Amino acid sequence: MMVRWLCLIGALLLMQNALAYSAGPALVATANRQLWPEPVNTPQDFDKASRAALLPYVLAIQEQQKLSDKDMLAAFKIKSVNRASVDKWVAKELGLALKNYQLAAKDCTDADWTCLGNVATVNDLLAKAASARDKTPPPLAAWRANLAGFAHTYIAEQLRLAALFPKVSSEIDRFNDNEHNGDKFADRQFFLSFDDGPSSAGGSTDEVLAMLAQHQKSAVFFVLGEKFQNRLQKTNAAALAGLYGPQCVASHGWEHQSHAKWAQWQDSIKRTQTLLSQVISKDNLLPLFRPPYGQRKADSSAFFQSQFLQVELWNLDSQDWNAKVGADDVVNRMMALMLIKRHGLLLFHDVHAKAKTALPLLFNELGNAVVWSDCHLLV
Repeated sequence: MMVRWLCLIGALLLMQNALAYSAGPALVATANRQLWPEPVNTPQDFDKASRAALLPYVLAIQEQQKLSDKDMLAAFKIKSVNRASVDKWVAKELGLALKNYQLAAKDCTDADWTCLGNVATVNDLLAKAASARDKTPPPLAAWRANLAGFAHTYIAEQLRLAALFPKVSSEIDRFNDNEHNGDKFADRQFFLSFDDGPSSAGGSTDEVLAMLAQHQKSAVFFVLGEKFQNRLQKTNAAALAGLYGPQCVASHGWEHQSHAKWAQWQDSIKRTQTLLSQVISKDNLLPLFRPPYGQRKADSSAFFQSQFLQVELWNLDSQDWNAKVGADDVVNRMMALMLIKRHGLLLFHDVHAKAKTALPLLFNELGNAVVWSDCHLLV
């Protein structure tokens, strides 16, 4: 089993550059939500699907936890492994999975195959998940195989990031308490975020904003100062502020480059914040900074606090920027992750068109099962 999954991971990640997180994974974890035969549009339906998804997920973590440093060096095509970081991610993820299963099991019934009885510890969850593997109803065999494949691929994505941290910083871990990533939101509470805008006038940013207004949803837009200035020069402050309307705006820096290695990273943040404060009302301008690629300096906390800024990462990555991923792949990926994570901050990009197609499908299929929170509540 271990050799089989190691070969799979190696094939999936063969083309990844060890230090270029911005290149993304060679293949992206996506599932097939159509294989789950029941709706997920009420809290009870969501809970059952969540319990079912968590079982193969924790077993996949357990299997890949056994990878040695040598295995990971070969599979992930990296030059070194931070084992402490890997172990920390595994422990955190298993702890979150236990808590999430307990939350999802509050409305359990004896007749439900996803209900495992008393699950008090991670070891309980792992043991009972292994037992439940053979009790999966036969009509769900294809769903389980598909979800297990998704879990192994997704965990490989995350283990690679953990193995590289902090040499290559990312959303995989926080440096301090002034950094947030969505892990501590309430159960079934989700926030939307968009990076890299704005687009040129009439482009995908405008379309995403119109889609959110139509569906009465809220999001925070982490804008690039350079793009924001270019758009401002072709219109005026009132019109640009009006474009974003009641949505939230925050800084993504002046240019889209790593703020861990850029000598002008502090100036990038200050310039962007000054520009945004001249256009966006104080009610809608959030004191947040999202580093491009999630990369920032480990010792930057004092600077951000001096600027009254909080580093806002994410924990649900849509990969919508990736050319290998279509809009339906985005829906499948995010549905699976939302069932497993049960809360968090979703990462999209308003300069790409996939979100305007994918998100209405998510809104519709999830119905009232989750809460899409107001972006202003992030601070």
